[in-house]
Amino acid sequence: MLTIREAVLSDVPALQELYLRHLTHYPPEGEPDTAAWEALLARLIEYPDHYLLVGTLDGRPVSSVTLVVIPNLTHNLRPYAVMENVVTHADFRAQGYASALIERASVIARERGCYKIMLLTGSKKESTLRFYEQNGFDRHAKTAFLKRFE
Repeated sequence: MLTIREAVLSDVPALQELYLRHLTHYPPEGEPDTAAWEALLARLIEYPDHYLLVGTLDGRPVSSVTLVVIPNLTHNLRPYAVMENVVTHADFRAQGYASALIERASVIARERGCYKIMLLTGSKKESTLRFYEQNGFDRHAKTAFLKRFE
């Protein structure tokens, strides 16, 4: 049974595996700097508006999602949230784990008073886009633009 919790420092090796091997549009660039990952995760854990959720099976993280709540001066001062890095280990896909994490993140956003969640994906696969629609997201509601800095 899947257990959902916030990430802890000991999750770094599993998160490295998820992000570097199973997040299909995130190309690995050599070996990860584990100390840097641990330092950044420690900062993120302390950041009150950042949620790095992991879904675990028998204590092993097999899925993850990031949610960030952003204060906002519009919509009656209600914040909004951004969801990113939805990933599940390839051996555990199509079992509802990512959907469970998305639902938990949605509950957090509602509890924090958010009026919306924006989800971004680098995938162009129709099956991925349908997956997000099945989880309550509307791909036609907004137009997203991306500006990368290399």
